Amino acid sequence: MLDPTIIQNEPDRVRSAIANKRENPGKADVDRWLELRKGERSLIQEVETLRAQQNRASKEIGQRKRSGEDAAELLELMGKLKAELVSLEQNLQSARDEMESIALWFPNIPHADVPVGPEESHNQLIRTWKDPAIFDFEPQPHWDLIDTLGLQSTEASGRLAGSGFSLLLGDLARLQRALISFMLDMHIADGWTEVAPPVLSRTEPMIGTGQIPKLADDMYRIDRDDLFLIPTAEVPITNILAGQILSEKELPLGFTGHTRCFRREAGAAGKDTRGLIRVHEFSKVELVKFVSPDRSYEELESLVGQAEKVLQALEIPYRLLLLSTEGMSFAGSKTYDLEIWAPGVERWLEVSSCTNFEDFQTRRIGIRFRPTSGGKPRFVHTLNGSAIALPRLLIALIENGQQADGSIRLPEAIRSRMGGQEFLKGRT
Repeated sequence: MLDPTIIQNEPDRVRSAIANKRENPGKADVDRWLELRKGERSLIQEVETLRAQQNRASKEIGQRKRSGEDAAELLELMGKLKAELVSLEQNLQSARDEMESIALWFPNIPHADVPVGPEESHNQLIRTWKDPAIFDFEPQPHWDLIDTLGLQSTEASGRLAGSGFSLLLGDLARLQRALISFMLDMHIADGWTEVAPPVLSRTEPMIGTGQIPKLADDMYRIDRDDLFLIPTAEVPITNILAGQILSEKELPLGFTGHTRCFRREAGAAGKDTRGLIRVHEFSKVELVKFVSPDRSYEELESLVGQAEKVLQALEIPYRLLLLSTEGMSFAGSKTYDLEIWAPGVERWLEVSSCTNFEDFQTRRIGIRFRPTSGGKPRFVHTLNGSAIALPRLLIALIENGQQADGSIRLPEAIRSRMGGQEFLKGRT
């Protein structure tokens, strides 16, 4: 959530963020919020005036009773003041509730470095790593390769859950499990704390990280229990410290965890329906960091490096992009995407978004720290990145590792976790 003083004092910055991120100006109504803010101040003054009158009347009633004088008139006044005060406080609360409801639709303000415009033309290429391999045969898409080896069953997954879900078999299921432990162990060795959070979330944590209300239609919801299946481990991990005040000495704090993730992909009907490119349920290893505002952009670069380390260890060609305003998330201030090359589908596939949210999430969640120099507690900055999402990582490993005979060679770094296998074994 944005700092209310920014909305009040710099409304044009908020309007620009809404326009540049192509958010809904009807829901993110700056003018209505400002009108309510003005009314809130007027109501506060009226409430304070009435309370002062109450205090004066109460004192006078006490004095009259002690002196034996009649206080009936003042008691009647107190009753009227109380009724007026109740009405004013209800109006004040109603105004504040509407202000908060509108403010939940205000996107985070992009950092000054972020290019303004559509992602197709304005995302900036920062760097690449490892040239894509040149094949002396026509590379095949991953769905043909793993079907031939019998490592998935689209018929069974469709029967079990419908379209958009996958059922991995044999070595492909084992490879996914091996990659999860490989990534977690790497991050833990680098000082990150592993967590195993629930995959169900109450509404408040979803609001806290910015998924709701903006992305509510993309979420799977269990109405009976008023719970959501998480779209990313960012939701529970970021909310671990909800409502806490940390000491500055505790920062930075880094957490990593693996969860299943669930997304309806409501706006993606008909896109990437084959293979593993776009699925409704998938595994992901997440990185979440709580940092001092003074170092958050340095920490963002470090977070990107942590995600890159995974791809380099697995020898996968990738590129790093700085996302434009239209390409980044609702809650983000600055985002880098890591995209890996998939030669079979001839596309760059996003496997990680590394984002600095500044204090956008922690204002909603209530996570602050006490500066060592003294003064009032300040809001912590949060960072988040996938390191790495599994389906597209599997795609890249399969398509980059394919051989002319249809076999799939594994990178050396993962073989020990696959019993020393150099190639994925098919099922017969």
